[in-house]
Amino acid sequence: MVFDNIAVPSLYVIKGIIILDNDGNRILAKYYNNSYTTVKEQKDFEKSLFNKTHKGSGDVILLDNWTIVYRNNVDLLFYVMGSTNENELMLNSVLTCLFESLSTMLRKNVEKRHLYDNLDLVMLTLDEICDDGIILETDPILITQRVQLRQDDIPLGEQTVSQVLSHAKEQIKWSLLK
Repeated sequence: MVFDNIAVPSLYVIKGIIILDNDGNRILAKYYNNSYTTVKEQKDFEKSLFNKTHKGSGDVILLDNWTIVYRNNVDLLFYVMGSTNENELMLNSVLTCLFESLSTMLRKNVEKRHLYDNLDLVMLTLDEICDDGIILETDPILITQRVQLRQDDIPLGEQTVSQVLSHAKEQIKWSLLK
């Protein structure tokens, strides 16, 4: 939003968070604005973004009037988008929080297969970091604690089989340690 050529600060800092694999395929994407209303527009943008960034190790890029910070890890690319007048350090703090939170929860295995296996954790992590483009938290330790708390509070009927088995393993482990 511009008022007499002066950028007005806004809480809606994040315009999108995208995770792509090393082939440019979408793993997860959340857009917090109305710039790309159809899936085709989103996929076209993601393809263009991937083509510009897949050989780099991570940094900042300006593309289609967006400031985008990104990070490359093993077989994944993480992106955080903001407007062109957005502070790159704020966007980078969200990116760092996302990556470090996932790294902690996935026990340093931030890879495509592990991300797919724990997609529920990834989505909860995104929701804890950002809500409709507003940054809520950028401390990875707090995010990890909140996500794991929310995961433990899921009623038994709504848990996935892997969550039930994981919980059962924990119970058995603790009963053996007593």
